[in-house]
Formats: sequence, structure tokens, C-alpha cells
Amino acid sequence: MSKPVDSAVNAVRAHIALHRAAFLDDLAEWLRIPSVSAQPAHAADLRRSADWLAAKLKETGFPTAEVWETPGAPAVFAEWPSDDPEAPTVLVYGHHDVQPAALEDGWDTDPFEPVVRDNRLYARGAADDKGQVFFHTLGVGAHLAATGRTTPAVHLKMLIEGEEESGSPHFRALVEEHAQRLAADAVIVSDTGMWAEETPTVCTGMRGLAECEITLHGPGQDLHSGSFGGAVPNPATAAARLVAALHDEHARVAIPGFYDGVVELTDRERELFAQLPFDEERWLRTARSSATHGEAGYTTLERVWARPTAEVNGIGGGYQGPGSKTVIPSSATVKLSFRLVAGQDPDHVERVVRDWAVRQLPAGVRHEISFGAATRPCLTPLDHPALQAVVRAMGKAFEQEIRFTREGGSGPAADLKDVLAAPVLFLGISVPSDGWHAPNEKVELDLLLKGVETAAHLWGEFKGNLPGAH
Repeated sequence: MSKPVDSAVNAVRAHIALHRAAFLDDLAEWLRIPSVSAQPAHAADLRRSADWLAAKLKETGFPTAEVWETPGAPAVFAEWPSDDPEAPTVLVYGHHDVQPAALEDGWDTDPFEPVVRDNRLYARGAADDKGQVFFHTLGVGAHLAATGRTTPAVHLKMLIEGEEESGSPHFRALVEEHAQRLAADAVIVSDTGMWAEETPTVCTGMRGLAECEITLHGPGQDLHSGSFGGAVPNPATAAARLVAALHDEHARVAIPGFYDGVVELTDRERELFAQLPFDEERWLRTARSSATHGEAGYTTLERVWARPTAEVNGIGGGYQGPGSKTVIPSSATVKLSFRLVAGQDPDHVERVVRDWAVRQLPAGVRHEISFGAATRPCLTPLDHPALQAVVRAMGKAFEQEIRFTREGGSGPAADLKDVLAAPVLFLGISVPSDGWHAPNEKVELDLLLKGVETAAHLWGEFKGNLPGAH
């Protein structure tokens, strides 16, 4: 016998069914705005997108909806206080900018003219991230309708940035500037996905990122390898040795101090990862690789989700043209990136990498090393009450067990955790086939509406299980 569905679930679904068509019409209108942050020609479209969203949030019921300026694209902030002064405060994060897209890239239809086929909505931004931002508007309406409330059960805030697809260059400064207004007891990031359509999951963390470029200088000019070879240091050889020293024979990063502070996987997390229906052979085909490789003692999923890495992104020096040119090059360059996990401090990683690099170089080779802006890792423990609230809300919507993943990539969510000192939770309904950043990006409409349902249940779950402090 199937488990009966409670009245709140039925009330939420009835509200969604009643407003489904208008919700999708509104989303399509927003998707028609080509808010491409990477292309200066679309600056006016980014402004139009922010203005459109702020107006729509006010129409939804948010008493406050503002466009916040940055040195780049504008962000949108909205706030809807609860009538309960003791209610917790929750901040929803997403972004309204999108990746570049053009019909000639391989789209079947105009990427900025939404089309529904086979219960899927195709458009740039349908999944990443306008669709996943917008499901919160219908979600809060369903929450109010199902509970009979006139205000949300939590103090609800939204921050929707306009530069995520360009690396969020001004996001941390924006959060720091408005930290008091953004203060929250929990942050919901709706810019992520699930394992698969039939396997709903909650992401518990993202890796951080540090990047550097190391330039090695030897002789003041390229030298004849016959006249000087074997008698002066070769910066290209030094670069190769530097790269070779990155890892030990077990594919573990060999930089002293690199693993300081790393939060190790728990036995329970490893068990839950192992329960996911992971097809490694299929994954290898997606990667167009013939074998897996990585730190000994860890599975593929553990390596990409929960272990730090050091990768060579580029290496070069000396003559690169056709034929031969027998020189000792005057310089060589190595580009490195480090994915970081919970417990690692990017500033500490930069220090140990700098110290390590110096020790690898022979006399007569000078070096310059530069680091870009780092992204911090974030992780929410499985037993955190805010995470469990997300799991329960998703369970009501999907009516099945909710599993757990992490994200191997990096994003601005960690800045929110760092500046606001609040746990970060991930609520996303996108699936791998949605094709983020690719031609024919789409969102599964059934899953999009499950996102609406989850958001509708979430605020009540938070109210009873997350102490209010802001």
C-alpha cells in the first residue's frame, strides 16, 4: 500500500497546477532577455533582466525588491519578512546572467526564444540558472496558499547576481558591502543539480579553487644548445621537473603542508556515495578517457567531490614551430590550478605552493609566481538541521529517498558562507542531460515543478528546525 499524501502536499500541488501556465509564461518572458555577462554588447540586456526580475518579485509579494549596482552587471535583492519576529532568516542565491548562445552554435531553435518539446523547456538559462531561480516565486506562493499564511514562515531574502557566468568578479565585494542586509541563518543556493531524474539528491558541498602561473627565467636570450647546452640551466627542463614534483607515486599532491586542515570523508559519507548508481565506464566515455587516475585509496566520485587536487593546466617554453630549432629557451611557463576541500585555507595553500616552487628550482633560474583570486570550499555536515530540512522538503515533493552528492567544481557560494557565517545548502533540480553551457540547454518541466514543490515545503521545515538569530 502506498503512503498517503498529506493535505499540505495536496494543497501545494493544487496551487501549482492552478498557476502552472502563468508561471511558465513568465519564465519564458525572462528567458527571452539575452543577459549574457561575458559580452559587453549585452550590458543593456543584463540591466533589463535585473529590472524585470525585481518587478516580478514585487508582483509575487516581496515588499522589497531592489537592483543593486556593481562595477559590472547589476544584482537583484529582495526581502519578505515573516510576521513572526522569532522566525529564522533564509537567503536564496542564484544568478540571472547566462552563457553566450547563438543558433549557429548547434541549437535546433533560437536559444533566446523558449520552446517546449516533449515536456522540456529549451532556452539558454532554462536550467542555468533562471529556471532554478524562478521556481522560488511560485514556491513561496504555494507555501502561503497551503499554510494560510500572509507572510512566509521564515524571513525570506533573495540575492540574484549578474556575473556568475563571468567568474563573479565583484560578488564578494557586493556581499561584504551589504553584509548586514544579507545576514541570514542559512543560505540556499539554487544553482546546482541532482544526480539523475530518477535519483533526487542534495549537494552538500563544493570545492574551492586556487590558480597560479609560474614563469621561469634562465639566460637573457635563447642560446645555441650546442655551444651552451649542458653548461647553463634550462628553464624548460626546470619547468618539467617542477611539474613532475607535484605528485608522488600514489598520485598524492607532494607539496608539504598542502593537506593541512583537510576535512576527511566520514565512513557514512563514503557509504552514501557508494550507493549512487555510478557507471564508471559510461563516465569514462563522457570524459573521452580510457582509464581513471588519481589519489590512491579513493573512488572516482570521492576524488572529484571530496579530495583536493593539483592540476597542470598548461606548460610551455622554447621553440614551438614546425621543424627543429636547437635552443636553450630563455623562459618557460607553467599554469597550475588547485581544487580545495573543506578545511583548506587558500591563503595557506598559496604560501606552501610558493615555498615549494622555490625549492624545486636550480641555481641560475629565476621565477615569478602570481595567484589569481581564490574561491573557498564549503561543506555542510550531513546531520546539520538546515540540511535535514532541505532533505525533508525534497522528500515531500519527490516521495522517495533523497541521496547525497557533492560538487567537484567551485562557485561563489563559499563567499556567502565566509562573509555571512551561515551554512550553505544546495537546492537544485537540474539533471546532467540539461546541457548547461551547451547548445539546446533545457529543463525538465516535471522536475522544475518539483523544485517549486520543494521550495513550498522548505520554509515551514526551516521554521521548526533552524533557530533564528537575524
